[in-house]
Amino acid sequence: MTITSAQIKSEAAVREEARKRAAALHYSTGFGNEHSSEAVVGALPVGRNNPQRPAFGLYTELFSETAFAELRHNTRRTWLYRIRPSIVHPPFERIARETLLAPPFTQNPVEPNTLYWTPRSAPAPGTDFVSGLWTLGGNGDPAQRSGMAFHLYAADTSMTDRVFSDADGELLIVPELGSLLIHTELGVLSVEPGEIALVPRAMKFRVEIQSAAEGNDAPSFVRGYVCENFGTPFSLPELGFIGASGMANPRDFRAPAAAYDDGQRPVEVIHKVGGNLWRATYDHSPLDVVAWHGNSVPYVYNLRHFQLMGSVNFDHPDPSRYTALTSTTATPGLANIDFCAAPPEWVVVQDTFRPQYFHRNVSTELIGVIEEPQNSPYAKGMVALTNMLTPHGVAAAAWEAGNNAAPDPMMRDGLMFVLETQRPIILTAQAAQAVGETDDEYLSGASTLQSHFHQ
Repeated sequence: MTITSAQIKSEAAVREEARKRAAALHYSTGFGNEHSSEAVVGALPVGRNNPQRPAFGLYTELFSETAFAELRHNTRRTWLYRIRPSIVHPPFERIARETLLAPPFTQNPVEPNTLYWTPRSAPAPGTDFVSGLWTLGGNGDPAQRSGMAFHLYAADTSMTDRVFSDADGELLIVPELGSLLIHTELGVLSVEPGEIALVPRAMKFRVEIQSAAEGNDAPSFVRGYVCENFGTPFSLPELGFIGASGMANPRDFRAPAAAYDDGQRPVEVIHKVGGNLWRATYDHSPLDVVAWHGNSVPYVYNLRHFQLMGSVNFDHPDPSRYTALTSTTATPGLANIDFCAAPPEWVVVQDTFRPQYFHRNVSTELIGVIEEPQNSPYAKGMVALTNMLTPHGVAAAAWEAGNNAAPDPMMRDGLMFVLETQRPIILTAQAAQAVGETDDEYLSGASTLQSHFHQ
């Protein structure tokens, strides 16, 4: 797709307006809270959800993300008061999936090697967030509401008259280059590198570019990661003996204020369900919710607000201490997905090998890098994958440094995230062809660690 000079100017104007709007946004706070918001005073009904005649001629609509009779603390639903109900649309037609794919994947075996992918390059001109999604792999089955898929995105064009919804799963969006403005049915979120955005399953949204990788108005690109969760909605993990505070604190999650689009213009809506993509061209914007109240809402969260809990005397606590969000299963403590935040932290332990110990984990681990740590094999924008029970740990040089390090406090820098999932991640064909090649000892798995055994 080729863009013209007029479209370039238009994209620059969209980005400028997106930055201005982002600067003026306000939010309500609290994960799982009963939020409410109205863009027009008096649009929210009082004391009831479904009045006979909603104010201002609006329609009442219930958005249910969970089953009606689930336990109260698991229930996610939001009442919407909108200009047109969601059923007002033309028939959908199925379209090609291109690079946005869904499991089950059967082309490749489970890999017992540590694999990595270099950062995505600039996309073809005219690529927006949806067309720029590129699936690395996944597990489970969206039709069974279990498992996950992992995607990378690279885009240089804003979605102005295009909207996306994903009935297969909620989307956890992690920018790595460039800031995004996400227009959802419930309002607008600004998200930049170092933050994450969570969009509930099947909620419609579109993505504008605030700033590009180079930080200017040229049609350069943005880039990042997307975790698609087919299972139970992400929740905050239990704290147990940690107490009432720590890790991801509920007050740091921000929900949007109501903002509606009453535009009468053609809008392309892409809907994903059962792993397939469907398209319809509406004669209006479906982002037309004037008021709402409930707890199935989009959020934005700053990963630097993650409050790490760690050891201050000896040994490593388990890496589950990094868990910011979890998608639970019927087995207590076994997650469909754990999203783990790894912001900078102080390491102060004594008589302890400070790099991560060598281990084999029953969970599959996938790492993304937002800010590159010093003296690390991880590069900004890359992905590393270690499938379940694949041995992993530091390379020989890092082992030597850790073995001989002075017992002084040290700051571990960088900003990364880890996804842990109960099943292996099976690669797509496109991801299998794009696996990186390197001489790096850690990433290649060609360890030069030697025996130091002696009696």
